[in-house]
Amino acid sequence: MTEAIKTDVLVIGSGIGGLYFAIHMADHAQVTIITKKESSTSNTNWAQGGIAATIDNSDSAELHISDTLIAGAGLCNTEMVELMVREGPRHITRLMELGVQFTKADNHHLHLGKEGGHSRSRIVHAKDLTGREVETALLERINSHPNITLLEHHIAIELLTEHHLGIKTNDITCYGAYVLDSMQRKPKKILAKITMVASGGLGHVYPYTTNPEIATGDGVAMGYRAGAEIANMEFIQFHPTSLYHPKAKSFLISEAVRGFGGILRLKNGQQFMHKYDKRQNLAPRDIVARAIDSEIKKSGEECVFLDVTHIESDKTREHFPNIYKTCLEFGIDMTREMIPVVPAAHYSCGGIKVDEQGRTTINRLYACGETSCTGVHGANRLASNSLLEALVFAWRSCLDIRGQLEHIGNIVDFPDWDDSGTVNPEEWILVSHNKREAQQVMSDYVGIVRSDLRLQRAKRRMDFLKEETEAYYKRTKITTQILELRNIIKVSSIIIESAIKRRESRGLHYTTDYSSTDDKHFLNDTILRSF
Repeated sequence: MTEAIKTDVLVIGSGIGGLYFAIHMADHAQVTIITKKESSTSNTNWAQGGIAATIDNSDSAELHISDTLIAGAGLCNTEMVELMVREGPRHITRLMELGVQFTKADNHHLHLGKEGGHSRSRIVHAKDLTGREVETALLERINSHPNITLLEHHIAIELLTEHHLGIKTNDITCYGAYVLDSMQRKPKKILAKITMVASGGLGHVYPYTTNPEIATGDGVAMGYRAGAEIANMEFIQFHPTSLYHPKAKSFLISEAVRGFGGILRLKNGQQFMHKYDKRQNLAPRDIVARAIDSEIKKSGEECVFLDVTHIESDKTREHFPNIYKTCLEFGIDMTREMIPVVPAAHYSCGGIKVDEQGRTTINRLYACGETSCTGVHGANRLASNSLLEALVFAWRSCLDIRGQLEHIGNIVDFPDWDDSGTVNPEEWILVSHNKREAQQVMSDYVGIVRSDLRLQRAKRRMDFLKEETEAYYKRTKITTQILELRNIIKVSSIIIESAIKRRESRGLHYTTDYSSTDDKHFLNDTILRSF
């Protein structure tokens, strides 16, 4: 018999969006958070740069809005951008009230960094470990709140909808989720009045990523299978500067290093960004990533280099203690030698489509953070807007849900998870092989530069992997590895289909067959839905 848990609000994920939402929701409801690893394992925890916010007198909301819209290449939802930018600063204050210790320039003012695409210094940060600082403070509050239950090593399998009751409807409602306790290897059902999907990104759809291993696109895959609208999944941001080292696992060299004065160079020391954009080393990420990709292909070298050796070494160590320490562990003293870097999958601008309150197209299902698509990033996310977006729309969802809970009736029961007829997995090689193959297909054909031929090849190969994996999934008892593989393949297929639909080049989506932007036909979101 499947264990059943009842709660007012289920939160899937423990990044900044899920935790911030849960903290403010828990004063009004019982909240259960599930996270598939330890609670601190998230993209938030790995975020180095900071949070963009207009809090300085030399800055303005209008400038921040303009910078965001320019980076978004014409596809941003302007109203959502304005909401995020104008409401953002108050959440910096709330984070400080929750115990977050941001770096200060003096006793009274926060130190503000500058990153690519920003016209002003507006990045609030905690040295170069902003995400970890925010995550730690939020988890301390989570662990002390009596209305919050945090379940680690629990991965969501499927969202509960009428489909599991044998009811076909276009007016879909979410009632919680089937989840797997991966330590006990037991399926459970969590029944909830409201479900918030905040499960993070999808970096491990690609072989090289700055994301932690949990980032396998689970929320988008589940949302799609449940019937939610998915938007703009062709826009995958590759961070231009991840550390190139065989043992570094694509360690991120923050955008802030270029904002600090870092210069991109070839192996021979030549600069090259002036050939691609007048903003040179401070150009937006999509331009920088394509420039590096182009230079690597032209030169035949395996990487380019980021140079901060011209900056006073004490200042470099002070501003980037974690990056300095990590590079040193790999034998690179960034104050004396250039850092080898390559682009790596970093962020998805698309996701489960939501409105200004974080509501998806499925009743009682919300999404926030990287899992969602609010429209604020358009075709390319401006640096350090991601944590800001998560905070603003998590809060807006909380306000919306508070007014609904009392009007929702008793929690509907659902059948137990049915794994009858399945066997324990024996062929682990199939799972690991299919994962590597899916990632390589995405890297080879659906990376920084695309074409019709590459995308069609990717589609054929992904369709085969999907068919093989689904057959294996149906006959085998579920494990975290199988669920992640299934989600990687589903999200990969969504990215491919979205990229095929967009027959132009815009922002992060660049195709050699349609090298220009086509506002007449494609100045709109790419929307996919399973049924």
